[in-house]
Amino acid sequence: MLILLYRIARKLVHERFTKKSVVDNDMMASFIAHGLSETDLVAESLLQILAGADTSATAIRATLLHLMTNPLAYRTLQAEIDEHFQEGLISSPVIREAEASKMKYLQAVIKEGLRIWPPVTGLLSKQSPAGGDEFEIDGQKIFIPGDTSVGYCAWGIHRNKEIFGQDADMFRPERWLTEDSSKLATMNRTAELIWGYGKYQCLGRPVALMELNKVFVEVSL
Repeated sequence: MLILLYRIARKLVHERFTKKSVVDNDMMASFIAHGLSETDLVAESLLQILAGADTSATAIRATLLHLMTNPLAYRTLQAEIDEHFQEGLISSPVIREAEASKMKYLQAVIKEGLRIWPPVTGLLSKQSPAGGDEFEIDGQKIFIPGDTSVGYCAWGIHRNKEIFGQDADMFRPERWLTEDSSKLATMNRTAELIWGYGKYQCLGRPVALMELNKVFVEVSL
């Protein structure tokens, strides 16, 4: 399969570089405009296809599963979609990301789906510098010795009841609609870890969020 994908990517990229393709407003055109060579673009094209395929699919399937088994959440989301569609706030044939971002319950569903079933659950370990490092948690300074592998448990963090409430094991999008700004900020900071952090943050995050913003609306219309 990988060899087949490589051949397809090489063929399409070569057509673009030899001007056999007239498309000039897609991601490949953007990569070329930013200086990628033909060889680099073949590798980048494969990365775009493979890197987020399983994780995006996991997020979509898990969220749909929890929606289908939670009638209240399903009906609430459907009502919001119907309302926005009837008011002409959803483009046809495909909703725009800017339109989806204004749907509060949809955004809550997406966040809750990623929280309750993180697409990436490996430790994603990082190595501390040779001289060690010091950081602070709740006012307490902690020192990590040099060359220490540090990771985190996605399941544990995103179901932490101190952060997400006593019903953290439940799929409840309403938790993201709280008016408690301090609690919401804490939940949002924690949820950001799903995408990694700093220079290790997922490069495909904008594309993945675009997919999530569209798919749940489109399958409900």
